[in-house]
Amino acid sequence: MLLAIWHYRHFILTSIRNDLRTRFARSKLGATWMILQPLAMCAIYAVVLGRVLGTKLPDTTNKYAYVIYLLAGLLGWTLFSEMITRCLTIFVDNASLLKKMVFPRICLPLIVSGSSLLNSLFLLLATLGIFIAIGSYPNWMWLWLPVLTAVTVLFGLALGLILGVLNVFVRDVAQVMGVLLQLWFWVTPIVYAINILPGNFALVLRLNPMYAICSSYQQVLVWGHPPHFKTLGVIVALSLVLLAIGMGLFRRASPDMVDVL
Repeated sequence: MLLAIWHYRHFILTSIRNDLRTRFARSKLGATWMILQPLAMCAIYAVVLGRVLGTKLPDTTNKYAYVIYLLAGLLGWTLFSEMITRCLTIFVDNASLLKKMVFPRICLPLIVSGSSLLNSLFLLLATLGIFIAIGSYPNWMWLWLPVLTAVTVLFGLALGLILGVLNVFVRDVAQVMGVLLQLWFWVTPIVYAINILPGNFALVLRLNPMYAICSSYQQVLVWGHPPHFKTLGVIVALSLVLLAIGMGLFRRASPDMVDVL
């Protein structure tokens, strides 16, 4: 399978480029929408909740701390959410392609991952530009951002591959995950700080894998601290297990996919 991916590397790269072109065809702002949508969400939360929750952030006196906190958490969540959302329907959306062309089907999740990663890069550059504009200048801890991005992509790809295969055979999976992703967002401390929650509830939320990822982004960008290495190590191990399960499920289901689609 890895050899097939290498042989089709040009197909994957070309498909990523074409995917970006197709998504923003006939759009005046083009790829700028990838940046404006999460930034608009952040602006809404900052206006509505900033004065109430901004004072709850520990160890900071920066008047823009809540904006930085929101943007940092959204960096991780936006990448993960996009990968899950697009992986859910990746095989269903490309049914005609799967029926007409012969190519390794594992290329499709990789194309989604590459496209999502590029979107995240544009958002990251815009976010860092905002940080610098409001006086939060780069420091050495920002070098951990590529590592955090890699962990997010690995977790999103592993979970997305499993859900994408299951959705081919049970289309309700996509509908259920749409609701669960909204709930998952609110049980991940992105809009609020975990220290404002009661002890038992906060302890449960710490078991959320996306807490470790999003809070690590916030540790690096808001407070200039290292990410949560031990928890991220557990997330990487969990992701590898899920990826192995997803690959096994994919290989078993792959011969039947075209017939079901």
